[in-house]
Amino acid sequence: MSNPIYKRVLLKLSGEILSGSNGYGIDPEKALYLAREVKSIYDLGVGIGLIIGAGNIFRGIQAADRGMERVTGDYLGMLATIMNAISVQDALEQEGCETRTLSAISITQVAEPYIRRRALRHLEKGRIVIIAGGTGNPFFTTDSAAALRATELNAEIVIKGTKVDGVFDQDPMRNSKAIKYSSISFNDVLQKNLRVMDLTAITLCKENKIPIQVFNIKESGNLKQLILGAKIGTIVSE
Repeated sequence: MSNPIYKRVLLKLSGEILSGSNGYGIDPEKALYLAREVKSIYDLGVGIGLIIGAGNIFRGIQAADRGMERVTGDYLGMLATIMNAISVQDALEQEGCETRTLSAISITQVAEPYIRRRALRHLEKGRIVIIAGGTGNPFFTTDSAAALRATELNAEIVIKGTKVDGVFDQDPMRNSKAIKYSSISFNDVLQKNLRVMDLTAITLCKENKIPIQVFNIKESGNLKQLILGAKIGTIVSE
């Protein structure tokens, strides 16, 4: 199969994938790797919305657990997503991709404000739309932002790139005997409390009938093969 099975996707990437060997910060080589993986589907003509988490820089909920006000921590996390977005935008443009970064919080020197019609227009013009700043509101994760933007931008699927091979019945990083699902329903994810995405994101995707594909982005070529129809990772759907 040489034709993509999706015309428009929302790609959600963990910020931790950008971190260097020390486990935090932004490694330009990792940004370049991600850019090349994304370019592989950009060259197929797939419309791409891209959201990157902030786990390599700052997690608001962890800061709240250590005494910081939750709202303050969440806003700092939103700023961290903008740093990651700009880093990946730079890498994508070095690879020859046309991009735009749109932010849910105002930071006009480095990103356009997120406006749905503007984002749709950029997608129609064949640009990769990098969406930063989460939803612009505290108490919502970048998972929730991915589900929301996928709905707004008419994406056919949310593709979540992580450091594991899919959805497991247990944490595969802690239990080598964890069993991977090739497919699972939204209801089973909710009932079994599986850590696919947060509850808000799962519910949004379920209500709007947007499937979620979870796969290992660290395996080079996985993203392209997935877009071409290969059975990679785990599909969460009705």
